[in-house]
Amino acid sequence: QVQLVESGGGLVQPGGSLRLSCAASGSFFSINVMGWHRAAPGKERELVASITDSGEPNYADSVKGRFTISRDNAKNTVSLQMNSLKPEDTAVYYCHMLVRRATTMRNYNYWGQGTQVTVSS
Repeated sequence: QVQLVESGGGLVQPGGSLRLSCAASGSFFSINVMGWHRAAPGKERELVASITDSGEPNYADSVKGRFTISRDNAKNTVSLQMNSLKPEDTAVYYCHMLVRRATTMRNYNYWGQGTQVTVSS
């Protein structure tokens, strides 16, 4: 089984910064895409940023230039550096990983439990 554990959420003032991290544990062959999604109250979950196993990032237009996603393949971790935070960034942020399991050599989606990010003065 694969587990994702997130850390780093909290309360920050507008213009501030936060860093989210997510670590995968368990038994698997490899991790393909890693990413972060968020769900704001009354809104559907949306992609914030993702990064391929070769390190190519992809960002939602709303966070381009403010957020930076990175991964450490040796530690099976993904991080999201969030700068210039705005109140509209307030949401529960979920870590996502597309994991290839050794037993089947198929890809499966795994999600973290979610971490709250609140941007408010």
